[in-house]
Amino acid sequence: MTKKIEFPHYIIEVIGKLEGAGFEAFVVGGCVRDLLLGADPKDWDVATNAKPKEILKIFPDGKYENDFGTVMLPLKYIEGVEEKDWDGPNVEITTYRIESKYSDKRHPDEVKFAKTLEEDLSRRDFTVNAMAIHVTYNMKYETKNKYEIIDLFSGQKDLKNKIIRAVGEAGERFDEDALRMMRAIRFAVQLGRNTPHLLPRRQAGNPLLIKEKGEGEWEIEEKTFEAIKKNAKNLKYVSIERIRDEFDKIILSKNPSKGVELLMETKLIDYFIPEILGTIGVKQNRHHYFGPYNTVYAHLLASLEKCPSEKLEVRLASFLHDIGKPKSKRGEGEMATFYSHEYVGAKMVEKILERMKYPRKIIEKTVMLVKNHMFYYNIDEVGESGVRRVVQKVGVENINDLIDVRIADRLGSGVAKAVPYKLRHFKFMVEKVSHDAISVKQLAINGNDLIQDLKIQPGPKIGAILDVMLAEVIDDQKLNNKKDLLNLAKALNKKDLNDLRVMAKKKIEEEKKEEEELMKKKYWVE
Repeated sequence: MTKKIEFPHYIIEVIGKLEGAGFEAFVVGGCVRDLLLGADPKDWDVATNAKPKEILKIFPDGKYENDFGTVMLPLKYIEGVEEKDWDGPNVEITTYRIESKYSDKRHPDEVKFAKTLEEDLSRRDFTVNAMAIHVTYNMKYETKNKYEIIDLFSGQKDLKNKIIRAVGEAGERFDEDALRMMRAIRFAVQLGRNTPHLLPRRQAGNPLLIKEKGEGEWEIEEKTFEAIKKNAKNLKYVSIERIRDEFDKIILSKNPSKGVELLMETKLIDYFIPEILGTIGVKQNRHHYFGPYNTVYAHLLASLEKCPSEKLEVRLASFLHDIGKPKSKRGEGEMATFYSHEYVGAKMVEKILERMKYPRKIIEKTVMLVKNHMFYYNIDEVGESGVRRVVQKVGVENINDLIDVRIADRLGSGVAKAVPYKLRHFKFMVEKVSHDAISVKQLAINGNDLIQDLKIQPGPKIGAILDVMLAEVIDDQKLNNKKDLLNLAKALNKKDLNDLRVMAKKKIEEEKKEEEELMKKKYWVE
């Protein structure tokens, strides 16, 4: 399955010291899986029959700050590891354990230390994660070491066949820890290669998109999959933060659409993004080309699959960008419309991400991308001022991410060309206007100039004048010089504060109406 394994010096050091003190020591868990797959482990886990206090006697610099018998050992405290390598993966040394009843479907009521490796491996989630390696070390710590794979549950066979299978009785594993259901799906899409092959299928009378298994893809074993569906309701006992972390790994994987499909089929998604269910069966219009399976759900799944970015916010926006369509749909058939669905969707996305307790920065950026994904750009109709307005809304630093959402949207609609001439020209125009004034801070004058040169008293009127001037400058950058802006400010100063606010609001409404009319004229940018 893979080339001969060579263990890093520090792992041999840890095992050597544990065994030298009379204890057993094995490399276990996910790092064994990764080694057998030919990948570099992200973490190193060592299981031993030594108790935490005994481990700390051998490694006094280890950190023991949990209730699970795990001593964390940073590389800087392992003999022979050079300072340049201190930022490598920590080594976790854990006492054999067997867990008791899980009353909350997530954490064991108590953790009991076990006596044997077999007991320890039998409590693990999936066969591919329930293997161990015994390394025969020598005191010279040579890189070529003899090792023996301990595989009590046919994990190697499942690795070869690309199968995710629960250890022992699947229902018991998921009843113990409901998050394992999310992890099963995550492993199934994270370990496989990206082989996009979307095929339509109907399930329970609704059109769904699925991926036919291709070379390099993983599957969840049938009994394990059925146990997930049966125990899906237990996901409600898991903290939303843990669910969110697994969901992030799924949509950032090489097979994100397959992950969502599995979440839908098992009904796990019902417990954290139930809004997605409303997109199933909702037909789209003539701007999307998926034949009889032309639904919002199919489009969202395809857009996620085709998303060119690996940024979390862009993946989230690509998946959720049209979630507001069911609520904004008017009419049926090819001429149906979804006007303002981006604004409806942005509000829905904000509620979803807040419920899932995403960091505020991720929420704000994802919402911004959803709200602006329908930006209109036609070379013959939108000039520099229109491009400036888009840049003003999203920020020049977010333009490429917005374009990536548009690319995902286009490809998810069946359009063959991801970046047509119009989008390339839009990028050119963004670069061209990137140094133009699109914020009050970039105006050639500021509040102090208005106070000193025009003798305007400090107060809200200054801010209102600057807002109106910015709107004019966005339309015509030639105005952005001190002389012209002071003359404009003199005229604006003759108006009262309410009039200025009305002027600024009217300008924004006019721009929005103009943009909406353009989108209605040609709903999709080709």
